[in-house]
Amino acid sequence: MASPTPIEKAVHASEWQGSLKLVDVARARNFAWLHVAEARIRGMLKWWTSIAAFSLGNPVLYLFSVGIGIGALVDANGGSSQLGGVSYLTFLAPALLASAALASFQEEMSFPIMEGFEWDKSFFAMNSTPINGRDIVNGIVTSSLVKTVVTVGIYEAVLLGFGAIDLGVALPMFFSALFTGIAFGAVMMAVTSYIKNDDGFFAIIGRFVIAPMVMFSGTYYPLESMPFYLQWVGWISPLWHGTDLGRVISYGSPQQGWIVISHWIYLTIWIVVGLGLAYRQVSKRLAA
Repeated sequence: MASPTPIEKAVHASEWQGSLKLVDVARARNFAWLHVAEARIRGMLKWWTSIAAFSLGNPVLYLFSVGIGIGALVDANGGSSQLGGVSYLTFLAPALLASAALASFQEEMSFPIMEGFEWDKSFFAMNSTPINGRDIVNGIVTSSLVKTVVTVGIYEAVLLGFGAIDLGVALPMFFSALFTGIAFGAVMMAVTSYIKNDDGFFAIIGRFVIAPMVMFSGTYYPLESMPFYLQWVGWISPLWHGTDLGRVISYGSPQQGWIVISHWIYLTIWIVVGLGLAYRQVSKRLAA
C-alpha cells in the first residue's frame, strides 16, 4: 500500500490552521455517494410539483380508463373466471404498480448516466474530487430510490382509494414493485454507461424494449392467454416476474412455490449483474 502524501497526512490530521479546519479525506470518500444523491435530489425538488402531479394523475387516468372502463366490460362478460376469480381491477393493480416502479427507475438510472458523461460531463468534474465511479453509481441509485418511493407510494395510495388492493398487502406489494423497478433500472444503467452517443437511444429503448415488455408481460391479460411462441417475451421480462409476484401477494394468485422463488432469484440476478457492470464501466470511462 502506497504511503500517504504530505497533503493527505495534513488532511487526516484535521488540525486547525488559523480559521480553516481541514477535512478528513478518508471520511469524505466513505460518504461521497451521499453528496451525489443529495445533488440529484435537490435537482428533483425544483420539479416537485410536476413529479407529484404526474405521480397522482397517471394512476387515476389508468384506473378510470383501463381498470374501471375496460374492467367493467371484462367483468360483465364473465372475465373474472379467467382471472383467478377476481375483478379485472384487482388483477390489473399489481401490474400497474410494478410498471410505475419500473418506469421511474429506468428514467432516473439511465438519463443521469448519459447526462453526466455526454450532455454536461459533470461526472468528470465529480471525479476530480474524492468522488469515484462507484460513488456516482450508488448516489444515482439512492436518489432514484427516493423518487420512486414517493412515486410508487402515491400510486399505491390511489390504488387503495379505488379499492384495487387491500391495506394488509400494501407494504409487501410496495417492496415487490420497488424490487422489480430497481432490477430493470440497474441493467438500463449498465447499458447506458456503454453508450457514447445517444442518437435516438432512449427512443429505441422506449419503442422496442419498454413498449413490448409492457404489452407482452401479462400486464393487461394473463400471460398464459398468449400464443406459446410469444410467452417467452414475458418469461425474460423483469416486469412479468414482478407482476406475478405482486398478484401472488395481492390476492393469492395460484402459483407454485418454486416459481415464486424463481421470480426473486431472477430479479436479484438482474440487480447484481446490472450494478456490477455499471460500477465497472462508469469507473472505466472516468479513468480513460
